Formats: sequence, C-alpha cells, structure tokens
Amino acid sequence: MSAKSATVPESILRKRKTLESIKADREAKRLQLKSKRAEKRKVIFKRAEQYVKEYRRQERDQNRLQRQALAAGNFYVPAQPKVAFVIRIRGINGVSPKVRKVLQLFRLLQINNGVFVRLNAASWPMLRIIEPYIAYGYPNLKTVRELIYKRGYGKV
Repeated sequence: MSAKSATVPESILRKRKTLESIKADREAKRLQLKSKRAEKRKVIFKRAEQYVKEYRRQERDQNRLQRQALAAGNFYVPAQPKVAFVIRIRGINGVSPKVRKVLQLFRLLQINNGVFVRLNAASWPMLRIIEPYIAYGYPNLKTVRELIYKRGYGKV
C-alpha cells in the first residue's frame, strides 16, 4: 500500500521539472539584470563626478580671469548667459495677437508656466515683445536641478 501511495503521476513530475527550469531561468535573468544595473550605476556615478569636476574647473577659471583683470587694472566682463528660465506672470486679458503668438511659440500658455529658452539673436527680440507678460532670469545649476527634479519633464 505504501509503495502505491509513493508514486507520483508523470504529469505532475513534468510540471515540477518545467517550474524548476522556469525558476532557474528567472533567477539567472535576475542576477544578470542586477550586474548590469551595478555597472550602469558605476557609469552614472563617474559621469556625475566628471560634471562636478568640470563645473569646479569653470569656476576656478572664472575666478582666475577676474583676478588677472583686477591685477592688470582692467575690468572683467563675464560671458553672456546662454539660457534663460522664462515664466509667465500675466493672464490673457487684452493680449495683442503678436504677443499671444510669441507666448505660444515659447509654450507659455497659462500663468505660472515656465520654460528654458536658449538665448540667441532670434529669441532676444521675442523676449522683448512679451516682457510685460513674463519674468525671466538666468538659472544656475542648483535651480535647474531643483526645477527638473520637482516639476520637470524634458522636451528638447
């Protein structure tokens, strides 16, 4: 009687075997993903270190140039900013068509919408046109990071 009760149907044995193979495959994939993630984290960390190094170098160069100009009795004029953060501060009442179009081009459709704008020969006159409806400034690394982390999504 005990010998008969010990036998297991073949279908169940096959099912166990396939489940074990699936489990082994899953574990292998998980370990592979884990190692890939670790490598990727290392690359990301190295890239971040490189950025920090570059920003420090730029700041040192800026200070060095300022000191040299001061020592020579000259004035140091820093480079013009390349990017501005523009935020809309006024609504739609009484907006002329030209201003409305420029606000549309800058994707400033509502109050408190903000965008990063590359400052070039084309964008400066447009900023002048919509100046009464916006506030803008030149962001530093800290403010860019905070804005992107808190509310940002990229559209390049």
